[in-house]
Amino acid sequence: MKKLDLQELLDKVQELLDVAKRYSPLLFCVFIVAIYSFVIYRIQLLNMSEPSQADITTKSRTASVPHINPVVLKQLQNLQDNSVSAQTLFNDSRSNPFQE
Repeated sequence: MKKLDLQELLDKVQELLDVAKRYSPLLFCVFIVAIYSFVIYRIQLLNMSEPSQADITTKSRTASVPHINPVVLKQLQNLQDNSVSAQTLFNDSRSNPFQE
């Protein structure tokens, strides 16, 4: 086996650097394409993942059901019954909820 001295090693490294400088724009483009490909792959992978049944059960247990105070509900119904404009507003909203 041949022993390499320091000068031969530096010459070989210099040759590799010259080749790398020559192809640096191409290497840069390949690097950018690789990064974009990895990001797109990760986005696709995360987009297709589904939550497990345990996660769904945990979240559904912690979700609270909204409750309306019966006193406030009765007061709103009384206000609706007494006001003609409120009655038309409620009826219009019930018939077409997406109309402004």
